[in-house]
Amino acid sequence: MDNALNNIYILNTHIDINWYITMNPHNKKRSILELARKEKVVTTSEIARFLKVSWNTAESYLKDLVIEGKMIQKKKEGVNLWLIK
Repeated sequence: MDNALNNIYILNTHIDINWYITMNPHNKKRSILELARKEKVVTTSEIARFLKVSWNTAESYLKDLVIEGKMIQKKKEGVNLWLIK
């Protein structure tokens, strides 16, 4: 393979790996758990800002974590609060 094509392949592979690391839902859920351990209680809006995703996407990740038995959801005065189980 010629050197220029090899460099493009390496660049594309690097971009694909970075995309996988940042966009993989498993990694995002792991980040949520790390933040929740640190902060003790988090809101959906805080998670959305932290992950740079929409509120709905953050809520979906959080609900997945509840289903997986890793987090607990509490409603207080119209706000969803999320805690590590």
